[in-house]
Amino acid sequence: MGVVNVTPGSFSDGGRWFDAGAAVKHGLDLVAEGADLVDVGGESTRPGAPRVDEAEELRRVVPVVRDLAAEGVRVSVDTMRAAVAARAVDAGAVLVNDVSGGLADPAMVPAVAACGVPFVVMHWRGFSEGMNRRAAYGDVIAEVVAELRARIEAVVADGIPPERLVVDPGLGFAKRAEHDLALVAQLAEVCALGRPVLVAGSRKRFLGHVLADPDGTPPPAHGRDAVTAALSALAAHQGAWAVRVHDVRATADAVRVALAVASAR
Repeated sequence: MGVVNVTPGSFSDGGRWFDAGAAVKHGLDLVAEGADLVDVGGESTRPGAPRVDEAEELRRVVPVVRDLAAEGVRVSVDTMRAAVAARAVDAGAVLVNDVSGGLADPAMVPAVAACGVPFVVMHWRGFSEGMNRRAAYGDVIAEVVAELRARIEAVVADGIPPERLVVDPGLGFAKRAEHDLALVAQLAEVCALGRPVLVAGSRKRFLGHVLADPDGTPPPAHGRDAVTAALSALAAHQGAWAVRVHDVRATADAVRVALAVASAR
């Protein structure tokens, strides 16, 4: 899953694809590099990010989804709003990737149920502006799995069939570096929920923490692509359904190697 951020302040690319034309070209480039899905989002979810209003999110996202879908690209929409999800599906999106798992907008789950597309349920404890205060766990694996299981049950009860659900452990969302690393190390526990698992760790802070200089200075986001590829290979080895990344080519190569090693056992 290749990332197209149609935002002016993304942590990873600084707004390089904010223009719709540039965003569409970037999406096509990601497909050429090996992306099976292109995830289009118009609202930053980095820690501390303020929300964008609905009209602006629609203005950013829908034309890019429409133009990529018209080129035959399989598009997912990254949104926490039911109206944006529905309009994006109308424009050609084939999956809704909601980092709140339907909690941010009570209309989201009924809207996706009506649309008939797959839905990503991510582990989420609240909006970006206060997420760091919620990174408190006794046993991060057990708690994340339990909260995901409860959310799956709620979403199914509200009308989305279980076979249309994908789960995401929410790396970087209300989690410190040690939590993220533990979730990657024990991803099999998330896979045991019985749904396809999406891993979205590309360029995130915990990778910067791993690569930090002796003085604690992390590399910039664009300097974390090699370690993202390594993370993706580890996720693939443990059974992840997909990885959401900014640099597709390196990750696609790493995943192919991981799967080739696994098949040689």
